Amino acid sequence: MNLETIIYVVGLVLTVGALGGLAIVGAGELRVRSLRRSRLSGAATGSGGRSRAEPLVEKTGGVVVAQVLSTVRRLGQQSAVRDPAKVSVLRSRLTQAGFYSREAPVIFLGVKAVALALATVAVILVLPMMINHKGGNLGALAMAVAVSLVALYGPDKVLDSRKTTREREYSEGFPDLLDLLVASVEAGLSLDAAVTRVTEELERRYPNLTVHLRFLVLELRAGRARKDAWTAFAERLGIEDARALATMLRQAEDMGTSLGETLSVFSADMRVKRMLRAEEKALGLSAKLTVPLILFIFPALLGSLMLPAIVRVMRIMANG
Repeated sequence: MNLETIIYVVGLVLTVGALGGLAIVGAGELRVRSLRRSRLSGAATGSGGRSRAEPLVEKTGGVVVAQVLSTVRRLGQQSAVRDPAKVSVLRSRLTQAGFYSREAPVIFLGVKAVALALATVAVILVLPMMINHKGGNLGALAMAVAVSLVALYGPDKVLDSRKTTREREYSEGFPDLLDLLVASVEAGLSLDAAVTRVTEELERRYPNLTVHLRFLVLELRAGRARKDAWTAFAERLGIEDARALATMLRQAEDMGTSLGETLSVFSADMRVKRMLRAEEKALGLSAKLTVPLILFIFPALLGSLMLPAIVRVMRIMANG
């Protein structure tokens, strides 16, 4: 098989896949609409036929923006209805990445659906460029593959990158959080009051961590059990240190031990772990610098050392 035949086959496979995806989306849309009509007809029968549909989008940013957001949310709701089991997991990931709205999973699923639709349209538009070009068009094929990969993995990669960045901030700020908690508890404050005080102190240094602390304070003020509130706090952060703290507080509350002593021991352990992580990074620095040394610094050093000798030898050879 020559290159032109391979490009034609790949373009045909991409086109068939795009059309098959559109067919699946269309079938799912028809199924969801039929299910929605049946539910709405039943609700209308039970409530006298009166509908109280509320607008999903506040039209303060313009009609076009409102329509786009409404379309994205509608697509996201259809995706959520087709696979409701993954919505709770997705909501947890979005919370860890800093998206706290109730409609965040719906909007995220809608964005993925829109990205897939745009990628399908782009592949269909690029297909004539691959077919009409003599000998095939590798640029068009590469563009179609790139658009497809971005549409498939782009939103998840952005979400994972944002989540990783925030988890790094949470890990850096957690030892400071524990130190302030220990100081506040040993000063005579209760654990709930200490959390409120620590939230005020960490607001400027760790703003993202402070948001989760505010959620924790609101849950405690609303009357939620302390162990449940701390467990939810740890799940929102998504780091092992927070889960260990929640487990430790739950065990201390069940056994009736002193919170001040428990927090002091846990804070000392956290400081030791922080120092060990710093030493680990310092020891791994030499191995990480090996490749830059070989590729960049060693050639420059070798050139600066050998260049004078090479010039002197060339002069001697020329005079001889």
